[in-house]
Amino acid sequence: MQSKVSKNLLQIQEEIAPYKPNIIAVTKYFDEKAVIEAYQAGLRDFAESRVNDAIEKINRLDKQIRENSRFHFIGHLQTNKVKKVVEYFDFIHSADSVRLAEIISREAQNQGKIQNILLQINISGEEQKFGFSPDEVFQAFEQIRQLPSINILGLMCMTPLGADESVLENIFSEAQGLKEKLESSYKCCLRELSMGMSQDYAVAVKYGATMLRIGRKLFK
Repeated sequence: MQSKVSKNLLQIQEEIAPYKPNIIAVTKYFDEKAVIEAYQAGLRDFAESRVNDAIEKINRLDKQIRENSRFHFIGHLQTNKVKKVVEYFDFIHSADSVRLAEIISREAQNQGKIQNILLQINISGEEQKFGFSPDEVFQAFEQIRQLPSINILGLMCMTPLGADESVLENIFSEAQGLKEKLESSYKCCLRELSMGMSQDYAVAVKYGATMLRIGRKLFK
């Protein structure tokens, strides 16, 4: 019998065809049973935003699931939690300051790993959201890419709750343009654009989203 997550995943994939971004299951509001169900449905990427809860959940998973999954940290990262996040997470989507990137770099060196990060950009300018402004990200990129033990994979952005489609299109289009400008300016390849959640993923894929962060639409 097909599980609820399998049905929801298939519906999402059909809705966004022919695009094939990486669908990341946001499990921060769900327990390890939801992770297992998503894993059995074929997903291998899981996102969390609360450090201590996430680590407890990860540690309760079977070894096979832990070793064959990729864990993404998508919440605001406090500097005192960097050590744990670098230890447990393969990707940090929320590198939102040069200082934070420097601490991630130092901790990754201490742990002998290369930490994959995405730079969080705040295109909508909302005061309650973290991230670089579109202007700031260029200077920050130059500084962060010089840091050891860090691999900048791309950019991450969020949209205002309840925004209409024209606002979503403007934000996603600007994020796509910023990625392309950074690639051109610094002669590099940024392969990831993490944008699109349960309420707006169908718009995000039209503007180059390579990572969709989906929770409610998968599990509810």
